[in-house]
Amino acid sequence: MSLGPEDFFSLAEITRHRVLFEGCTRVWEILPRLSDYLREHITPLPSSVPVGGPLPQGWVICRGEALPFSEVEIVREKGRWLIRRAGEILAGAILFPGAVLMDREIEFLPGSIVEPGALIAGPTLIGPNTEVRQGAYIRGEVLTGEGCVIGHTTEVKRAVFLDGAKAGHFAYVGDSILGRQVNLGAGTKLANLRLTRGTVRIRYQGELLDTGLRKLGAILGDGVQTGCNSVTNPGTLIGPGSLVLPNVTAGPGVIPPRSILRK
Repeated sequence: MSLGPEDFFSLAEITRHRVLFEGCTRVWEILPRLSDYLREHITPLPSSVPVGGPLPQGWVICRGEALPFSEVEIVREKGRWLIRRAGEILAGAILFPGAVLMDREIEFLPGSIVEPGALIAGPTLIGPNTEVRQGAYIRGEVLTGEGCVIGHTTEVKRAVFLDGAKAGHFAYVGDSILGRQVNLGAGTKLANLRLTRGTVRIRYQGELLDTGLRKLGAILGDGVQTGCNSVTNPGTLIGPGSLVLPNVTAGPGVIPPRSILRK
């Protein structure tokens, strides 16, 4: 393994945001690029949507236009939220009353849902059909793909969720990348800050690699699953298809693909 993005993610499956991964020789080099990338690619919230406090009414973001709930019908059918206007089904994002948007550097793609009580700061791009659930705290520099979940009482900052990645319950995801179809069990914590001073270093094949980053959480390859209340140390790189069993502390270091981490 060269510890490049291709060792952890199927780059052929990344159709959106591919440029973010290109030219990186080490997978953690993606994270310092994230803030600038988001600011270059985000379409800011329409000016009619209030920011800085709880939304007093719900909004639908559709084709760059903001529609208040009073102008549409929001219904739930077969477990899915639908937006109707004059009998037409609209492809838009739904922002429920009580959600908090801290600034305008936030974009919601069609099908995304933000539940009451979630707080989001920019720059953040929420991908299509992604759920931001009640009580989620998104602190900025966050990019999600399609079909992701940032769940109840989950805190996320400077992180990438590829398609289908889910942190559904009571998780902390800091300075980390979650590959496709990663699932974090309830209470998973991806720690990102060393107890001692200095940058995060990763021991691999007899070398101590200095990432140059003061904060670096975990890189979880495609299909990684963590059990409830598991923890990763700063600078933990877990290969695709691996399992971290409940209550296990993983890393730091490089964990090969298809590993099973036990106590």
